[in-house]
Amino acid sequence: MLSVVRGGLRARWASFLGGFLALALGVGLLTATGLGLAAALDPPAHAPERFASSPVVVLGQDRLTVEVRRGPGTALVSKPLDRPQPVDTDLLRELRARWTLTETETETATATETATETETEPGHPVGATATATAPDAVGLDAPADQVRAVVGDRAQVLTGDDRRRADPGHERDGHELTGLNALLGTAGGVAAFVSVFVVASVFAFSVALRRREFGLLRTAGATPGQVRRLLLAEAAVLGVTASATGCALGALAAPPMARALVARGLAPDWFASAAAGSAGWPYHLGFWTGLCVALAGAAAAAHRAGRTGPTDALREADVDRDVLPPGRALLGGGLLLAGLGLLVWTYATEPEALLKRKTYTTLPMLLTGGAALLAPLLVRPVARLLPVPRGGAVGLLVRENGAAAVRRTAAVAAPVLVTVALAGTLFGASESVTLAKETEARDRTAAPYVVEGRTVELPGTVEGGAVVAASGPTSLFVRDGAEALVKYQARAVADPASFAALARLPVVAGDLRDLDDRSIVVNEEFEKRKVGEQVEVWRADGSGPVRLRVAAVLARGTGDNGPYVTRAQAPGSVLDRLESDRPLPAAGTSAAAAPVNEAARTGLRLILVLVLLYTVIALASTLLMATSVRGGELASLRLAGATRAQALRAVTGEAVLAVAIGTALGLAVTAAVLGALGAGLAALSAPVALAVPWAQTGAAAGVCAVVAVAASAVPAWRLTR
Repeated sequence: MLSVVRGGLRARWASFLGGFLALALGVGLLTATGLGLAAALDPPAHAPERFASSPVVVLGQDRLTVEVRRGPGTALVSKPLDRPQPVDTDLLRELRARWTLTETETETATATETATETETEPGHPVGATATATAPDAVGLDAPADQVRAVVGDRAQVLTGDDRRRADPGHERDGHELTGLNALLGTAGGVAAFVSVFVVASVFAFSVALRRREFGLLRTAGATPGQVRRLLLAEAAVLGVTASATGCALGALAAPPMARALVARGLAPDWFASAAAGSAGWPYHLGFWTGLCVALAGAAAAAHRAGRTGPTDALREADVDRDVLPPGRALLGGGLLLAGLGLLVWTYATEPEALLKRKTYTTLPMLLTGGAALLAPLLVRPVARLLPVPRGGAVGLLVRENGAAAVRRTAAVAAPVLVTVALAGTLFGASESVTLAKETEARDRTAAPYVVEGRTVELPGTVEGGAVVAASGPTSLFVRDGAEALVKYQARAVADPASFAALARLPVVAGDLRDLDDRSIVVNEEFEKRKVGEQVEVWRADGSGPVRLRVAAVLARGTGDNGPYVTRAQAPGSVLDRLESDRPLPAAGTSAAAAPVNEAARTGLRLILVLVLLYTVIALASTLLMATSVRGGELASLRLAGATRAQALRAVTGEAVLAVAIGTALGLAVTAAVLGALGAGLAALSAPVALAVPWAQTGAAAGVCAVVAVAASAVPAWRLTR
């Protein structure tokens, strides 16, 4: 058997080249992204910077811990604060009395003590603020156990590598690593998803072209089991060699990939060297995934090959019958229905989830996979709808051959469908959400002048009668029922009256003019969202809880509608936005753009390039195989009077028709996803601003068409000499 497999692979190496390249590329990407994930999930040890000479660091609390209900008992949940709390002044006094402290001048926090004559309840004051500065961390040279005995639960005691938590870049590194994990995970997942279809498509089409060979084997006495084992053995050899090659490629690609991510500001500086680490699991993941993909892709083809009868050795016609086996039809229909059902279910139960990257990245894969599996069933009806020229012999041949050779047409259309659908849904959903946020940001204010920056200052003097509303970012922690603690990104306004005068928020209940130091503006995501209800919140620095009255309720929108409080409930908040009805110094425009997630956009570009590369491999290998066995058909055309140019136009026209069918099906998937997204935006009372990525889908389809024409014309030119 092994000698037969080796001989078959040598004789038909061109047929397996596409699958080998696709599988090696997929394993290489999985290995490279796995090495990157290993570095991000288990960062190497770093020497602390801020307190490098202090063996012990006392850091203020950087998490809010609240008791919640868990089943019959209770549990503690923690949420990260925007910045560490300052070290308690009494604790500092005790530490200074025992040891010499190291304090940095640049890293300080604001200790806010709130006092007022009115309290909502004992120990929960609300009102004006008085501030005093204190360090958020101090270093000291003392035994760690003695320091812990003094500190208790009033602060955190850090030693060893944990001292880096007090460094200024520690939080930034954490945010970058979070985005990096999402980027690399998505790229690896798409690589696995697309490689399965490419490898399965190559094997399936190869089996379709070899049915006469299998018929001859059956005539010579081979059993169905022997034919199946032959194909599976070929797949195993292909999988082992391609996976091993891919692992080597991944090891070579990881360092330059890491350097590129660092150069674009998507990863910390140390990531460039850490991604070339010695973690072993990425190699195991890549190799065994590649082998499983090869065997899974060949399994269905092997089953079909085993059913080939001796009479298939006598078949000469290229009219395909039984092109959609029951198993493939069931799987494709199931994926398609599951994708559509989840879109409808998400819209009906949680429309805000349609705006999240996780949703518009995963759900389109179900629709795309289902449509690709059902491509043989969809080829003929879609071909009838496309404007194929009917006049002349070439147009007739293109239409009839495309409809008759369903397997060949579907094998070309399926990878194009995947490329166009992923380009349309990923870029379309991402850009649509960004456009909706930008439109919503413009609609949220009536101010013709807006100034934004990391920090802004209220102007000392303004024109008479000018209304100036200033605000800054903050965080609020709110219980969701008795079982969860939710962190909200909020806005703190300096002057509630000016804010209400210029704001054009989607108020569904209450009045913005009622906002004051004892109240809050919430959105419909809050559990308590009736005007006049009391909401228990913790402030950005973890202080609280305080009870605030609901002054107004906003529609959910794209996720940026509130909550809003006054600066009295936002310790440490810095103004970053000014709105005015009159010109201000360095005034901007009224278009307040949403922040651009460069990591997400880079990830989408990477995914599109990756999918396009897979498609090029699939198209080239499929059309080279398909056209190379059409020598007799092309010779018959020449004998019937067709010129060489006419024969070439017929072959390339069929390739273009298949690409057009795949493009149409991909655009249909895109329309379904963007339609659901638009309905979700409308349900959230957000602007329905859909961005159809014509540039990306057009470029993808254009590249596919060029590759298809070249891959079909080259062997056809040789065969028509």
